[in-house]
Amino acid sequence: MLNAIILAAGQGSRLRPLTEDRPKCLVELAGRSLLERQLETFAALGIERVTIIGGYRAEQLPADVRVIVNPRYESTNMVESLFCAQALMSGENDVIVSYGDIVFEPQVLARLCDSTAEVAVVVDRAWRQLWEARMEDCLRDAETLKLAEDGRIIELGKKARSFDEIQGQYIGLIKFRAGWAVHLPKIYRTLLDIHGPAAQTMYMTDFLQHLIDSGWRVQSVPVDGGWLEVDTLRDLQAYENLRRAGELARFYRLAEQG
Repeated sequence: MLNAIILAAGQGSRLRPLTEDRPKCLVELAGRSLLERQLETFAALGIERVTIIGGYRAEQLPADVRVIVNPRYESTNMVESLFCAQALMSGENDVIVSYGDIVFEPQVLARLCDSTAEVAVVVDRAWRQLWEARMEDCLRDAETLKLAEDGRIIELGKKARSFDEIQGQYIGLIKFRAGWAVHLPKIYRTLLDIHGPAAQTMYMTDFLQHLIDSGWRVQSVPVDGGWLEVDTLRDLQAYENLRRAGELARFYRLAEQG
């Protein structure tokens, strides 16, 4: 059994004006919202226990999906949002965590589900082609990701100085095995005790790096495309241009309605 948590509390300021009246996950890609596409992919793999962590414009989220609101979404970050759902980390079920501003093909999610690692993280080896389609300077927005020979992640989330420091890109899709997920809330509480409010603004990559530095085995799940991130208006325009040219499938195959 799997629990899926979609982190969708942020304001999505770089997608304004589209996010003036809706959360980022409800922005549409080719006529369907990011959230709708994610939920469809989860359903395709039989994952029906989905919880959305909302915040900004949470009242716009669908009523037929469980929603937990992060009341401090304006002053906190994804890690705090994640632990609004700590009751799901009981040790009974594996936990999948997904960012709310991505879409991914069923085969990407299936690879993650098949992993037996204590912590599994989807890593796109073909990231550079996607970044070059999205932006002029793809190194400027890319983050480090370094792997051991056995595929363990040893570093991620830092500012990359060269392409040599990037063996793939973390896409925002993680699975915690049940026996390890149960320990996560205590780890976060310890970080809060040590760092105070600063821990509430940490990025997910910071939290994963903390687990790595603490001796956890964080294993990469390599893919070559099959997903998109929608972070800016420029992203949406780039994807629409690719779709019209019949080239979007090089990165992500749209699941059409009906």
